[in-house]
Amino acid sequence: MSEALPAVYLARHGETAWSLSGQHTGLTDLPLTLNGEGNARRLGERLKSMTFTKVFTSPLQRAARTCELAGFGTMAEADPDLVEWNYGQYEGLRSAEILAQRPDWQLFRDGAPGGESPTQIGERADRVVQRIRTVPGDVLLFSSGHFIRVLAARWLGLDPGSAGKYFLLNTASLSAVGYEHNLSQPVIRLWNDDHHVSA
Repeated sequence: MSEALPAVYLARHGETAWSLSGQHTGLTDLPLTLNGEGNARRLGERLKSMTFTKVFTSPLQRAARTCELAGFGTMAEADPDLVEWNYGQYEGLRSAEILAQRPDWQLFRDGAPGGESPTQIGERADRVVQRIRTVPGDVLLFSSGHFIRVLAARWLGLDPGSAGKYFLLNTASLSAVGYEHNLSQPVIRLWNDDHHVSA
């Protein structure tokens, strides 16, 4: 693997009250918990020796604050395409509550009523992929769990509904996508690394 090939680092936001409780947090603009703020600072320690040509963040405060506490707030550009999946009627609900109403429901297959379908969030992810593939150098993105999972699937050219469900992410984790031998061979380089959080 050539180190000269660019990589895209994917940072999930730190803990919020709803990520802790397991509630679906799409467009609800929740702050980080105190623990989430500490995790964001530790993520920054992990990233401080790295150089990025561009940094982008979701405009939602949980991602933007994680970006700021990690030390990249002044160079970050807000990108509305990086917001989390719009869960529509399932916003604020836990999976168990949704499954009690609809036992066969799967987010990555069915999407959310009144919110986004897998195709719609896949289209947003495609726009992000197209933009960052034009950046000459490493890129850092701050976003939310389900969106990052879809983004990784689309980076690899996989269907967001069939692949994204397999890419589990913890809060304040760091992942990276890039290339193997050349720009026509996209790969996952790192996934769901959160050892800095418990360090």
